[in-house]
Amino acid sequence: MQILILNGPNLNLLGTREPEIYGSTTLADIAAACVEYGTQIGLTVQCAQSNAEGALIDHLHDARGKMSGVIINAGAYTHTSVALRDAISAISLPVIELHLSNTHAREAFRHVSMIAPVCLGIIQGFGAAGYMLALDAMKAHLTRV
Repeated sequence: MQILILNGPNLNLLGTREPEIYGSTTLADIAAACVEYGTQIGLTVQCAQSNAEGALIDHLHDARGKMSGVIINAGAYTHTSVALRDAISAISLPVIELHLSNTHAREAFRHVSMIAPVCLGIIQGFGAAGYMLALDAMKAHLTRV
């Protein structure tokens, strides 16, 4: 079972960007932990990040036929991108939406997710640990389907 973890805009700045909200763990640290944890639970994990909406869509399209599922932290595109929503819907793979912070405890514009209706579920508010929770959830979904 191969899982793509896809990170969107500004997540490359983790560790230094608003650590009071996003924590001090870097994206590289999260990616390494996800690969290691994935191996422990029987998943092969690949990680990608882009600040560009089109590149994120390309990663989703490329996942078709190669990946068993996708975990996506779309960052701010979560709240604005119909194109990401359409790409998620089009690839016919299970997708879990992920956020480091609890978006419902933040600004009102972050309370609406354009992608949630086409995702399996949402994990948010648990910081970097949310990625491991998402891997557990994806594994559970894939093994019961």
